[in-house]
Amino acid sequence: MSGLATTSYGRTTDERAMLAVHGITANGRSWGAVASHLDEHPLLAPDLRGRGRSNRLPGPYGLRRHADDLADLLDADGGEPRIVLGHSMGAFVVVMLAAQRPDLVERLVLVDGGFPLALPSGAESADDLDIAALLGPAARRLEMDFADADAYLGFWRQHPAFSRDWSDVVEDYARYDLDGTRASTVAAAMIEDGAELYGPAWYVEALRSLRMPVTVLRAPRGLTDAEPLYAPGALEGFRSLVPQLEVVEIDDVNHYTILFADRGASRVAASALATRPA
Repeated sequence: MSGLATTSYGRTTDERAMLAVHGITANGRSWGAVASHLDEHPLLAPDLRGRGRSNRLPGPYGLRRHADDLADLLDADGGEPRIVLGHSMGAFVVVMLAAQRPDLVERLVLVDGGFPLALPSGAESADDLDIAALLGPAARRLEMDFADADAYLGFWRQHPAFSRDWSDVVEDYARYDLDGTRASTVAAAMIEDGAELYGPAWYVEALRSLRMPVTVLRAPRGLTDAEPLYAPGALEGFRSLVPQLEVVEIDDVNHYTILFADRGASRVAASALATRPA
C-alpha cells in the first residue's frame, strides 16, 4: 500500500475513478476546480510523498518512487486502466506511471508539464541548477513561518500568479497546505524531484515507450505570470518521441491558473472527458 493521503471528488459509483496528480510543491486539493467541471465523475487526487498529508512519508523521492506509490494506490482501487492527469511535476510522475504500469493508464492528460524542461542559460546539466530559485515564491515559502492561516492566505494572495484569480478553490488549497506554521511540502522532496525534470536518458525512454493517447495542455505564461515553462511550438517537437501526442493551447492562463481558474480548469476537464481513439 502506498499510504498516500487522497482527496476523492465526484460521485461514488462503479465507474473507474480518474487519477489526478499535483505539482512539485502542491497537494491534491489543487484539482478542486477541475473536479467541478467533470460532471461528478469520480476523481482521486493524492498528496504525493513529501507533500500535504503525505509529508510524513520518508524519502527517497523521485519520479519513479512516486510512480510506484501511485501504482499501489490504483491497485488498491481495483486496478484496471483509467484516465490519468498530471500537472507540472505531476505530469512527469504520471508519464513514469504509464511507462512502468501501462495496464493502469488508458489515456494521459498532461497539464503544462511532462516533457523535459529546457536548461536555463549557463547551465550545462540539472546539477548546476538552484531548483528553489527557479520555482520562485512557491519554493521560498517552504522556509517561512506563518503566524496563522490568515497569514498564509495573505502570502498566496500576493503571489503574482493569483493577482486576478483568487477564488474559494485557491483558498481551500492553501488552507489544506498549511501544516502548523509552515507549508506542508518537504524541501528535500522538492529538490530531489526537481532535478529529474530536465530529461535524463531514462525519462526520455519512458516517453518513447508510451503507446496510449497523450494530450498536453500548454499555458502561455509561467509560474510568476511571466515566461512560460514551454516556449510556443516547443511541445510539438516532442512528437518524435510521442507520435500520438495532441497539443492543446489554453489562452489567458499561467502555470497555476490553467488548473485553478475556471477558464483553464474547464479546458483540462474537457480534455479528460474527451473520447480519443487508442
